[in-house]
Formats: sequence, C-alpha cells, structure tokens
Amino acid sequence: MKEQEKLLRLQSKLKYIFNDLSLLKLALTHKSYAYEKVDNNQKEYNERIEFLGDAILEHIISDMLYNNSINFSEGEMTKKRAAIVCEASLSQAMKRINAQEYIYLGKCEQTTNGRMKDAIIADAFEAILGAIYIDGGYDIARDICLELLDVEIKTVLAGGNLNVDYKTKLQEILQKHGSVKIKYVTVNEEGPEHNKTFTVELLYNDKKIGQGIGKNKKQAEQNAAKQALENYE
Repeated sequence: MKEQEKLLRLQSKLKYIFNDLSLLKLALTHKSYAYEKVDNNQKEYNERIEFLGDAILEHIISDMLYNNSINFSEGEMTKKRAAIVCEASLSQAMKRINAQEYIYLGKCEQTTNGRMKDAIIADAFEAILGAIYIDGGYDIARDICLELLDVEIKTVLAGGNLNVDYKTKLQEILQKHGSVKIKYVTVNEEGPEHNKTFTVELLYNDKKIGQGIGKNKKQAEQNAAKQALENYE
C-alpha cells in the first residue's frame, strides 16, 4: 500500500480530513522508525505532538466528566478520568479501528511485536489527537476524541473497570504449580524526565517470560505480565 493511500485510509477511519496530511504521518511515526532514516537529519517523530495530545485529552475528559449529568465529586472525577485515559483504554480504542496497523515502526520494534504494544499504540492515540487539534482546532479534536473513546467512557461511567491487574492474574496461574519466584527487573530507562519510558523484564524462576514498556515502572510491569499471560495461553 502506498503511503498516501495508507494515510487516507486511516483518515477515513478517524472521520476527519486533514488540511495537512503530514501531521497525521508525524503522529504515526515512532522514534524507532525515525532513527532508521539516516537521510532525515531532524529525525522527526511523534513524542512532541504526543505531549500536546496528552494535555488535550486530559482537558477533554475532565470537561466531559464535569459537565456530566451525574455530579461526580473531585475524587470520583479523578479516578474516572484516570481509567478513561489509561494506556489500556486508548490502545483498545485504537485497535477497534485497526489504527495500530498504520503506525510507522523501525525494524527492531516490528520484530518484537511492537505493533501490538499498548504503550506504543496509546502514544499514537495521543499524538493523533494532538495532530487533529493543530489541524482543525479544539472543538473538532474533542468531538473525535469522545467518539473514539465512546465505549470506554460508557464503561467507566457505568462503574466498569478497564484496568486489568495482569500481575495478580499471572501470579494466581503460576502459583497453581506450587512455590514460584517471580521478579520484575527494570532493564532500561529513556527519554526526558517529564516523559520517560521504562522497559521491564519479568523473570519466572530466573527465566525471562515477558517484557513490558510503560510510562512508569508499574505500567511496564503490568505490560510484562500481560505479555507473559499471552504467551502462557
């Protein structure tokens, strides 16, 4: 599929026509892809526009919760917002329109199944939202965001939980076989202080059975446990 056609297809799924289609490509460009392009001196990728999208996402969901017909307390709004904008929620929304297939990844990330990593997919969601905001303004970004996350928002407002405790679930399965030694080891930290990415390896009786990436160690550990569960199943 040619690049132009690829971008136009995703644009159709997003139900938004970009004035500047290069913004969508930027939002989909992971740093692993940008760094492989030796002819690209600027090495442009989606982290900066993701930073913008993250702030806009928080505002949109905060505004939606505040104006909801149910008068949630501050604490309730904080918890529900965290549930809606969590990595699993954003990734789930992107997968519903198969958007992960359009992310530009380097060969290394492709070989390690990067296209299915929730952290990478969620970052792309935020970056796309940032791109739509730049291209079309806040109101359009808000409407598209709320439509993309409609399922997750309804689930959370109804009292559901989108966060699965993969660590506990995995531990329960492994402990059925008797005493086990489970250890999470942080093997890499990268990025600026305000936007770090952590890589964690999961060891089961000193053997690596999973690896996860996240914006904090807790999130990376959950993703490592999730990968181990997928391999186990």
